[in-house]
Amino acid sequence: QVQLVESGGGLVQPGGSLRLSCVASGIILRNNYLYWYRQAPGKEREFIAWIRGIGATNYKDSVKGRFTISRDNAENTVYLQMNSLKPEDTAVYYCKTSVGTREYWGQGTQVTVST
Repeated sequence: QVQLVESGGGLVQPGGSLRLSCVASGIILRNNYLYWYRQAPGKEREFIAWIRGIGATNYKDSVKGRFTISRDNAENTVYLQMNSLKPEDTAVYYCKTSVGTREYWGQGTQVTVST
């Protein structure tokens, strides 16, 4: 059974940094896409970044240069390093993967950027 567990969220001041983790079980992440999404209150869930294969990555334009997605194959974990955080980055952050047509989501981790 595929499970994804996020952690690392919290409260941070504008300009600060956080690193989110997504630990996977039941699936080998290096063989699949792993996505980060976020959902702010009253808004739709939106794509943030993905990583796949030997390390190809892609990002939402508004986070390019501030967020970095990476993977530790030995730990079967994907990270999202978030720097220069802004209040508009406040959201619940989710990781997602898929096997065939079935999607698997983590439970989410709250990130709040505020003074």
